[in-house]
Amino acid sequence: MSRCEQKGKLEQPTLDSEHEQNGVPVNRRAVCNACKRLYRDPKILPCLHTFCSDCIGQLEPFSVRSRVAPKNIPSEAAEGEEERTCVTVLCPDCDSEVDLPPSGPGGLSTDHLALDEVFLETLETNGPLGCDLCGEGGAESRCDVCCVNLCAFCCQAHRRQKRTASHSVQCLEELKSRGRLSRPVLCPLHPGQELRLFCQPCDLPVCLECAATLHRDHRCRPTRDVIDRHGDRIRELVAARLRPRMERLKDSLQKVEVSQDALQARVDATANEVRVFARAYASVVEAHCLSLLHRLEELRVQRRNQLHLQRAQLQQALLDVGGGVEFAERLLSCGSDAEILSAKGVTLRRLTSLAESSYDPDPATVTPDDGSGIGFVAGEPAGEVEGYPLVGVITSKTVDLSKCTIEGEGLQRGTAGEQGHFTLVCRDSSGEQVERGGDHVLVSIVHQEKKNCTVETTVADNSDGSYRVSYTPEEPGAYSVWVCVKAQHVKGSPFPLNVKRKLRRHGGTFHCCSFCSSGGAKEARCGCTGTMPGGFKGCGHGHKGHPGKPHWSCCGSTSEQSECLPQSVLAAVSPRGHLRTVEL
Repeated sequence: MSRCEQKGKLEQPTLDSEHEQNGVPVNRRAVCNACKRLYRDPKILPCLHTFCSDCIGQLEPFSVRSRVAPKNIPSEAAEGEEERTCVTVLCPDCDSEVDLPPSGPGGLSTDHLALDEVFLETLETNGPLGCDLCGEGGAESRCDVCCVNLCAFCCQAHRRQKRTASHSVQCLEELKSRGRLSRPVLCPLHPGQELRLFCQPCDLPVCLECAATLHRDHRCRPTRDVIDRHGDRIRELVAARLRPRMERLKDSLQKVEVSQDALQARVDATANEVRVFARAYASVVEAHCLSLLHRLEELRVQRRNQLHLQRAQLQQALLDVGGGVEFAERLLSCGSDAEILSAKGVTLRRLTSLAESSYDPDPATVTPDDGSGIGFVAGEPAGEVEGYPLVGVITSKTVDLSKCTIEGEGLQRGTAGEQGHFTLVCRDSSGEQVERGGDHVLVSIVHQEKKNCTVETTVADNSDGSYRVSYTPEEPGAYSVWVCVKAQHVKGSPFPLNVKRKLRRHGGTFHCCSFCSSGGAKEARCGCTGTMPGGFKGCGHGHKGHPGKPHWSCCGSTSEQSECLPQSVLAAVSPRGHLRTVEL
């Protein structure tokens, strides 16, 4: 009979919601949160929450999938892989999706500390403890090795038997007064054998018989020699990473809860202002009042939902980290060497997962919306209803990043060396322009290929909710424009920006030939290679080198809308001899 089966023989009365038995409070650590009864064969889920093995087996599977896993059981000599079915369930406490071993709940780690709590709770509440051997007499003592409760007659018989004569038998009253069970953890494969060794290749605590048979080729060391190294890993995760993170989560959660109260108080105050103003009017004004309250309720629901989501995320993260820290600290402070090593694997996996979680907010950066931007403007015109002029509007005064717009071609295209412009218009949730300035606007323009190539920008606050952005790119190419308000991107950011190379302007005239454009001057030259007989140094119609169409005198290009590149065409022409032609 295994240790869990022996303890499971205790009567397990059903407890009420307050964990009371016969009007006496029961230690919550001894109670399963699923069945509200004292633990029966408690097992540790990967999220470090403990439930009865039967309760875990009754959970509905959340997902079922097949995976290939290596054969790592010592008794299996053959190498290779096998396909296993992985079943996941949702933890009833934290709603985390956790994997169950292929063997079912029985393959999970046993929570020996929970078993101790159940036994001590039974002693404290004077629960009925029958003899585990004869089942008739009342138990007066307990064998630490066999983990069974014995009546006086069975205790004497236990001491007389040769096999059990050396076992340590203690009085139940003494255990009750001590408040802590100091007894060995027995091997589930070899009853009566204590887990005194630790197999390092298999990462498991084992008994002497296991070490001599299943783990005979493995390196096994006494548990007292390895407990410090493995225990220090748990302590380091808790002290260096998880406890500070738990404090940060508490601080952030407190800020959110305070903001919720401030939001509700501000909404209530604004609603009172709306009601006072609306009483001055009759039925039309009363209808207007209801519409204003409806708008206010929409804002409250919108902000409340945002805070509720943020609060729920922080609460869940705090519960996860707090549960892991509480379990780890209790394991380290209350568990024996074998108990710590038995739960070490699942504990380290959970603590490492919690420590490496990406959701770790800094309280200094958590700025929840407390509704301070919500207000009522009594003198603002609100149109007419049935001929009656109405005034009074609800203002949120909060920039909605999804409603902000950007105007101007300078956001899509620009020219190297020339200043570009565009305008950011901040709007609220209703799409109306925010009629004030002062928001922290940050604009960054970065070259998409040359990451070290940035463009200096200037943001001018127009004090009416709009901001004029100026920039001058030095190099052509594709850029990304980051537009942020209060350290958050507006909708569409980052935007693509295409910067073109600046065109060189032509220094000459677009003419038919140098002869015509200069009035027949012999010294007039042209950017093309054309020449005329008779001592003329420029081009003429139908003569050698003339392009046969109108062209620029400075570079010879035949395209009027083109860039001037005289260095590639007039390399052999002296600047002194290049005469400026006259316009036709």
